Amino acid sequence: MTRHVKLVILGAGTAGLTALSEARRYTDDVLLINAGPYGTTCARVGCMPSKALLEVAHAYGRRDWLAANGMQGSELLRMDLPAVMTHVRTLRDRFVAGPVGTVESLGERSVHGQPRFLDPTTLEVNGERIQAENVIIATGTRPNLPEAWRSLGDRVVTSDEVFELEAPGKRLGVVGLGPIGVELGQAFAQLGCEVHAFTRGPSVAGLSDPQVNASLIEVLERQMTVATEADVSLHQSDTGVMVQNSGKEVEVDWVLASLGRRPNIEGLGLENLGVELDERGVPLFDESTLRIGELPVFIAGDVDGLRPLMHEAADAGRIAAYHALHPDAECLARRTPQGIVFTEPGAGHAGLTSRQLPDTGIVTGSADFSKQARALMAGRNAGCLKLYADESDGRLLGAELVAPDAEHLLHLLAWSIQQQMTVDQILEMPFYHPVVEEGMRTALQAARRELGKRRTQPDLPLCHEPADWALGGSARV
Repeated sequence: MTRHVKLVILGAGTAGLTALSEARRYTDDVLLINAGPYGTTCARVGCMPSKALLEVAHAYGRRDWLAANGMQGSELLRMDLPAVMTHVRTLRDRFVAGPVGTVESLGERSVHGQPRFLDPTTLEVNGERIQAENVIIATGTRPNLPEAWRSLGDRVVTSDEVFELEAPGKRLGVVGLGPIGVELGQAFAQLGCEVHAFTRGPSVAGLSDPQVNASLIEVLERQMTVATEADVSLHQSDTGVMVQNSGKEVEVDWVLASLGRRPNIEGLGLENLGVELDERGVPLFDESTLRIGELPVFIAGDVDGLRPLMHEAADAGRIAAYHALHPDAECLARRTPQGIVFTEPGAGHAGLTSRQLPDTGIVTGSADFSKQARALMAGRNAGCLKLYADESDGRLLGAELVAPDAEHLLHLLAWSIQQQMTVDQILEMPFYHPVVEEGMRTALQAARRELGKRRTQPDLPLCHEPADWALGGSARV
């Protein structure tokens, strides 16, 4: 027999579960099919366990600064790495329980198995045929690992396995310094490991502004060795792994391979959709609606390759489910992009990055956080901020930064960009003292100077109708 369903969602990750939640606002006729582990990439092996590790690492990493500023006894602190890893897994399991519970509550509306398209509206899973009015492909991604490295066994791990290590060796090689490699490399260095990090290109953490990138590398090199423009090969040694790069080699106990991710599309029968596939084997689709051609098939989350971040996957799930069930609706705009790397200091971007800017019509403003007052007080004075504004009207277009509390600065910048605020308008907003946000004001003021503008009034909003707080909080009638 054939089961008939209004909407089938392939994948129980963030995009799939968010699509499920959005779809159930309009119909209960939804089927979730998942072939892999449950619990979402973010909760199982991504943003959540990594941040649990980072919180401990960053705190322990401040012991030398505390000792230098009057905190006695910090030399007695010792790191129990196995205990840290147990703590991370305990929190991880707590985070995983939520999405697992959601799936379990679906009952027969959830199927575990490998689905395969027979045609755009017909799937087969576990021998059952399913006729779907609409399908969302949200099967996620998995880490890349060169085939030759697999012979090294558990000496080489990816982000999918690293949190399962019970007692990580103290000598670590990190190959690939995107956000994951940088975060985990610095964390293990702060936890007392000897870390040797390598990346193929000139930049780390996804940064493209040369000045900002250099400021993060400078911080990292205080804690571990960093080799950019590296061409790495791995070979087994008697007691570990030999990492070779440009004629030099170093022996480590284990290697974290952080080499990007690939889409989980094997076995889906995408060739039976009858549409063009890209170089990754993923169907071409409309980036606004996430619809594949004229088919009632949509794609969402990391598998689509657009914005491989948890919050973006959630938005993609919402968009795909909404358009699947409302085919004539207007397209939904994406939020201003932002990427946050939770190093110490933090790093990331909001809006356009340096690499994405047009060649002309842009002014920049910068701030040096090595001299910023609040950062200096906390011993976190490192990094820099670069802002990019439209030369014609002063609108803020993007930013890249390395700074303490980067996660909060980047939210403020992303919100300002999404509201299409100008440099002058942002400077009219309140800035407390002393706070790291004053560094953002410094960069904004520098951008205004580059715009060639002179202030015609103080950086204060004009008086129009007074707000409640301006009247002492009394209500107006």
